[in-house]
Amino acid sequence: MGFDPKRMAPPLLQLKDIQLTFGGTPLLSGAELSVGSGERVSLIGRNGSGKSTLLKIAAGLIEPDRGSVFVQPGALVRYLPQEPDFSGFATSLAYVQAGLRPSDDHHDDDRHAARYLLEQLGLTGEEDPAHLSGGEARRAGLARVLAADPDILLLDEPTNHLDLTTIEWLERDLDARRTSLVIISHDRRFLSNLSRSMVWLDRGRTRRIERGFAHFEEWRDSVEADEEREQHKLGRKIAAEEHWLRFGVTGRRKRNMRRVGLLQALREQRRTYRAGGGNVAMVAGAAAPSGAQVIEASGIGKSYADRQIVHDFSIRIARNDRIGIVGPNGSGKTTLINLLTGQLQPDTGAVRLGSALAVATLNQHRDSLDPNVTVADALTGGAGDSVMVNGHARHVVSYMKDFLFASEQARTPLGKLSGGERGRLMLAQALAKPSNLLVLDEPTNDLDMETLDVLEDMLADYAGTVLLISHDRDFLDRLVGGVIVPEGNGRWVEYAGGYSDMLAQRGADLTRERPKPAPAKPARAAAPVDTEPRPAKRRLMFKDKHALETLPKTIAALQAEMKALQGKLDDPQFYARDRLGFEKTTATLGELQLKIAAAEEQWLELEILREEIAGG
Repeated sequence: MGFDPKRMAPPLLQLKDIQLTFGGTPLLSGAELSVGSGERVSLIGRNGSGKSTLLKIAAGLIEPDRGSVFVQPGALVRYLPQEPDFSGFATSLAYVQAGLRPSDDHHDDDRHAARYLLEQLGLTGEEDPAHLSGGEARRAGLARVLAADPDILLLDEPTNHLDLTTIEWLERDLDARRTSLVIISHDRRFLSNLSRSMVWLDRGRTRRIERGFAHFEEWRDSVEADEEREQHKLGRKIAAEEHWLRFGVTGRRKRNMRRVGLLQALREQRRTYRAGGGNVAMVAGAAAPSGAQVIEASGIGKSYADRQIVHDFSIRIARNDRIGIVGPNGSGKTTLINLLTGQLQPDTGAVRLGSALAVATLNQHRDSLDPNVTVADALTGGAGDSVMVNGHARHVVSYMKDFLFASEQARTPLGKLSGGERGRLMLAQALAKPSNLLVLDEPTNDLDMETLDVLEDMLADYAGTVLLISHDRDFLDRLVGGVIVPEGNGRWVEYAGGYSDMLAQRGADLTRERPKPAPAKPARAAAPVDTEPRPAKRRLMFKDKHALETLPKTIAALQAEMKALQGKLDDPQFYARDRLGFEKTTATLGELQLKIAAAEEQWLELEILREEIAGG
């Protein structure tokens, strides 16, 4: 074997025999992580396995109960959390600059890098961190850790809430750096493109292989098959020893006691064995089949202010089609899907919905969940302890277990759930409703790979039509048969096949939709005299700024109210028990939907105006 200087060099970061226990349950039991110069490691494991905790230990934010953490002197480590802390910073630029290297060397260059990265990520640097959206917060966090040009980058779900344009930009930027990487992500394509080694955190312990993520599933299946064989051998050995203990010929007492001790050790080994976690059991509530033609849109258009969101778009969607919608944040994906499903009326053209449609929707606004409502009440609508699934009443705890919730979590407030748990809860809510058209807006956010696999299998077997907004390229390639993409100026085009097929046909990625920075202004002396009258510069009035700040909360409150009413309507006995109440609730629900659509339109119009003003 040839000499490898990288192997001989000491690691930049090393965690050894890390032990950590939360609430009496061991989370990490001898976990290890070693990162050398220029290494790119994907840290893989189920939701709740301790990946984020291990990364926080590596970043020096959590002290383990036992074990050692070594960082090479002089090596700069930067950590991207899932939820950045912006407290104490007046602007996004101040937040990013606070993460620069603690040295005065190249001070001006570092400040320039901070501004440059913010611009590349679609931010101006003047944003108030308290009012950043989930995607904007993630981009500000990325700018902070990248601007320091650290020796080691610890990235926890860096692609969450990012659009495809930004994800692909981030891939290119990281690939061009010499920085060592440790990445936690559910985005298979992102990990496959960047990682060269894998560390699998499973039941508190780590395993490592010097191969890229593309080989993970093959490796995991092989490890699990070996483990299953070992457990089978252990069971046979215990059975043989128990048989000898009961029926074996009596021998010397010392030898017999030794075999009894061996049997006890084998039993202890089986008792302390931690089996792998279960998988989500995902089944969508089935409605009667829809008509053969599900959606027909003819020349539809929609504008906000002077911006065309959708222009002259036509499509026919048949029963059992799986259609993906992709594009940068702000390009109008949600508007398009609302037009196609009749939630929003087009300014021009027409949409005709097929017969017998039963729609179930999963939106991406997980922060709109009432944090004080319990898991059980969120699934039952606060009425009783049963959930109707496929026309059958199921106890809420039994249904929760299908989505990997423990029975004791029934009374857990939603505000205490992790991002992955909130994602599974919203899937459980959406899939309980009988449907033949599933509308999913970013369903993959925060879900681990095992849950993504089950979701993918369920959608592949779903006896209906699927409309899917997603930034997960691998998920799109595995699932959809058509992809709708924005081509600029409100024009949308459908391409056959998955995401990779779309790129092959289109001949470009989505960066053409990326907003370009305003060109530099020419020198004053060189500027020609302009005798044409110029329109007055548009600006946000106070009431507009106030509306931008308050409308998201208003929309969230309306959505919570609508969810409560929907919970009432989901009660199969409601109509028989109180017909007038049922009709009144249905009418109120319709009014709320109109209010939400109007509020979302107003917010989008003002947001577009704000972006135009910021862009000069």
